[in-house]
Amino acid sequence: FTCNPDFAEDATALFNYLFAKRHGGQFILRIDDTDQQRNVAEALQPILDGFKWLGMHWDEGAEVGGPHGPYYQSQKLARYQDAVRQLLASGHAYWDYAKPEETKAEMELAEKEKRPKIYSRKWMAETDADRARFEAEGRTGAVKLKMPREGVCRFSDHIRGEVEVPWAGEQDTVVQRSDGTVTYNLANVVDDFDMKISHVIRAEEHLSNTPRQIFILESLGYPRPEYAHVPFVAEPGSKNKLSKRKIAQYLKNPDFKKVYDHAKGIADKIGLKTDPESFNPVLVEFYEKVGYLPAAVLNYLVLLGWSLDDSREDFTLQQMIELFSLERVNKGPASLDVKKLFAFQERHMNTVPLDEKVEMVAPFLKRAGIDADRAIVKQIVEAAGPRIKVAGDILDYVDFLTPDEQLPFDAKAVEKHLKKEPGSGWIGELREIVATADPFDVPTLKAAVEAFIQAKGAKPIPVTQCLRVAVTGKEVGFGMYETLAILGRDRCLARIARATE
Repeated sequence: FTCNPDFAEDATALFNYLFAKRHGGQFILRIDDTDQQRNVAEALQPILDGFKWLGMHWDEGAEVGGPHGPYYQSQKLARYQDAVRQLLASGHAYWDYAKPEETKAEMELAEKEKRPKIYSRKWMAETDADRARFEAEGRTGAVKLKMPREGVCRFSDHIRGEVEVPWAGEQDTVVQRSDGTVTYNLANVVDDFDMKISHVIRAEEHLSNTPRQIFILESLGYPRPEYAHVPFVAEPGSKNKLSKRKIAQYLKNPDFKKVYDHAKGIADKIGLKTDPESFNPVLVEFYEKVGYLPAAVLNYLVLLGWSLDDSREDFTLQQMIELFSLERVNKGPASLDVKKLFAFQERHMNTVPLDEKVEMVAPFLKRAGIDADRAIVKQIVEAAGPRIKVAGDILDYVDFLTPDEQLPFDAKAVEKHLKKEPGSGWIGELREIVATADPFDVPTLKAAVEAFIQAKGAKPIPVTQCLRVAVTGKEVGFGMYETLAILGRDRCLARIARATE
């Protein structure tokens, strides 16, 4: 990984984790950082934190160590260069001194003449004298694989079945650049061997890398691991591959936009950056930031390419481990459906015990700069019930925790419910009910306000909305009588006084 994982990458990691745990194996996390231009140190920590948040703890690898380190490819250059020298010595690789424009011209000519785009090896250096001659011309060399031009590469894939790829269509791929660094294909083959990898479970876009990796490992005398190429994750409502850079397009999807706007509302309240790079709904990190449950995200992730049957959707992590098999991984892609993910979150959230919910919402209040009494927060969470769909939703109820003298009033709500009749005439009498209700609890308040409604011959909603705006400053919230009870008599009276003013 060299960047924040998206849903496809995390789903692939989850499949690896589940397969390893199901079969008593080891789940290894190594960092593919051979591309120095993309190797940004600050990008690593979110990857590690994300896996920990999801509960996918690795047995060996970055941070935790293990017997097959180092687990950062940037620390193994000498080992990789030894493998390159072995390939050169056996004739399975060669030094090539072609300039990029020369290779490009060859490919364009082959396309024009409707021939296979296969490199001619015109600038291949077969001897030290050839290398010296090319370098005297000012050329720099890279090491390429000397791929077979005849026959077929055959391998078994746990998801794709038996695969055959003609060698004639495989390019002579670079394995060591002119600066001495090595490429993905070479480094991964060496790592798989050094770390005794038995199964390579990865995204289907790597299927094209498999023949050249098989060529490398067989040329080096390594055993072949087993392969499984899982489907990519598609865009919302599409079969095109999901992209981290197409958020503006995805926001045209109403379901996607609804989930995004809900999360952005939370992010804005706690001062998070909401630019597309920092706040991206195709990254799992996005959902952690606004208070989704890792269990809900995991449950959704496992179904992006795998299913047990046509009906069951809810699994604990332990159940996933017990039930997972590569044979039930689909070949076709699944679309990212954030509405369905939100539905998973709602279901899971409704099963969380009250005290755990209180612990979940506390960090969001802290980030919003609110020092809240836990007992009050517990009352709010209990009264809100299923309205708190993600932990960040607690911020919809900060009016309970705002000092009475600082409570903001929605101007439109005040105009509608307090300044005009009949609300302007009711507010004094409603204040009296609040002042005299004894005890000050939900049943007593409910009975007193309902008696008032009956006496006035009024409809319930206009009366309760009048009272709600007076004590919360807005039109929306959970039960009116629970709201009054949580605030308490003195705070309700102080707020009604401000509203009246």
